[in-house]
Amino acid sequence: MRWPQNSWNIRQSPKHLLAVVCAVPLAVLMAGCTKAAPAAAPAPQAMPVQVQPVSLNSVPTTDTYVSTIKSRRSATLQPQVDGNLTKILVKSGDTVKAGQLLMQIDPLKQVATVEAQQGTEQQQRAVYQYNQADLARQEQLYKDGIISKQAYDQAVQSFQNAKAALDAAAAQTKTQREQLAYYEIRAPFAGVVGDIPVHLGDYVATTTVLTTVDENADLEAYIYVPTERAAQVKVGLQVDLLDQNGAVLAHSNIYFVSPEVDNDLQGILAKAPIPKTSERLRNGQIVNAQITWSTAQAATVPVLAVTRIGGQSFVYVAAPRGSGYSAHQVLVMLGEPVGNVYPVLGGLHPGDRVILSGIQFLQEGMPVMPLPASGPAKAAS
Repeated sequence: MRWPQNSWNIRQSPKHLLAVVCAVPLAVLMAGCTKAAPAAAPAPQAMPVQVQPVSLNSVPTTDTYVSTIKSRRSATLQPQVDGNLTKILVKSGDTVKAGQLLMQIDPLKQVATVEAQQGTEQQQRAVYQYNQADLARQEQLYKDGIISKQAYDQAVQSFQNAKAALDAAAAQTKTQREQLAYYEIRAPFAGVVGDIPVHLGDYVATTTVLTTVDENADLEAYIYVPTERAAQVKVGLQVDLLDQNGAVLAHSNIYFVSPEVDNDLQGILAKAPIPKTSERLRNGQIVNAQITWSTAQAATVPVLAVTRIGGQSFVYVAAPRGSGYSAHQVLVMLGEPVGNVYPVLGGLHPGDRVILSGIQFLQEGMPVMPLPASGPAKAAS
């Protein structure tokens, strides 16, 4: 078989075959080098965040002190006689009425005394009645001229002596009967029974404390203000009574300021009345009293917008960048929290948009899309 003249004769041209084999990979390589460059990565999406502009608000200047709740009517019950307790009819915390029997001291000895005195009174009454009848007879005899004036005067004297003795015996009986009432311990007014340190059968004396009765209606807070605040404390200052968790128990105002300094506590006593609607407060309770000294306008940020890093406070603000916004971390100086906000002492300006949500996901320069605060974030502001 014969090949055409314009065809390759592989057997006669081995150099040409080698050139063809080398040319194919080179062409593929050159084709790869001329491929178009990949498209650039799309810009990151802006993260939606709730923001709130920094604004001026009324910020109070306050101090918190320990306060004791005391009742205006509080009685410490002590016996007026000696003896053994035979009855204890109440327990600590009981609510009692005025005049209600609380305890009883053994009255047998006094009962015997009253009975003996009653016998004496009856004896004196019998003598009185005899002398009264005798005086009537002597008077008639004197009028008839049978007895002398001296005999009649003696009958009058005997009657008067008997009458005086009867009056004295009756008064002594009444006294001993009233003394018998001292063996019953009764509530002086309606209130709550306090601690009862005595027990049934104990011997008590006039110096023994049996219990206390406190009226829980008229309460007031006793606040000792340090002497360095002597120039600021005055009648009318607002007082908020707080529990250990900072929750408000009652609102009040100072109505009394002592003119003297307590040498033991080195403080000035201030009193604030407790509204009768404050059922959570009791006599002797220890609470915190927050006194508001003054109120001024200051920039504030919500507590939930603040993060702590290395003992310092930071907030994120939505800063303009190009046609959008980015997160910018700002170091701020804050005052003591007032409710759910911090007063801003430095680092922010009115109008700055503070980011409230998604703070844990933010980074410096991260694109954000500001949204108005709503829900809890708005309420916190």
